[in-house]
Amino acid sequence: MTGMGIVSPVGSAVETAWKAVLAGQSGIGPVKRFDVSAFPVRFAGEVSGFDQDRYFDSKDLRRMDDFMHYGVAAGVQAVEDAG
Repeated sequence: MTGMGIVSPVGSAVETAWKAVLAGQSGIGPVKRFDVSAFPVRFAGEVSGFDQDRYFDSKDLRRMDDFMHYGVAAGVQAVEDAG
């Protein structure tokens, strides 16, 4: 298989992420997904704008961690890209 897929802080599709990188955009910013007041670090590279419903039904979403969603979605994108 020769295909590309990505789910990252700079984009959830190859074209989007590549354009962001070329434009010098950073995926690093203040953490918004949970309270970080107990931690010394308040910045991270969080994935935003990811359409999980495109890849999973509600049952699978509950069974899997977000990081698993990202990996599977990137794999699906790569298979689709490969044709």
